[in-house]
Amino acid sequence: MQITYTAEGGLYQAEDQVKSTASLLARSPFFTGAPQDEVSLSDAAVSLLEAKTSFNANLDSVKVADEMERSALGLVK
Repeated sequence: MQITYTAEGGLYQAEDQVKSTASLLARSPFFTGAPQDEVSLSDAAVSLLEAKTSFNANLDSVKVADEMERSALGLVK
């Protein structure tokens, strides 16, 4: 179903957002390379909450699509 594929893409985007934010937070303050910008914890928290909300919304879409498919299959019987 198209709904499932769209929701799956949203799940992957949310996962990428979490990975990106975690990478920013995990940078060591003792990094010896080029100077890095400071990490804004409030921006990181907002990003993680956005990813959580997006993930949950897309997961709900997958569940609804599954229920719709099961219902349609039940009508065919």
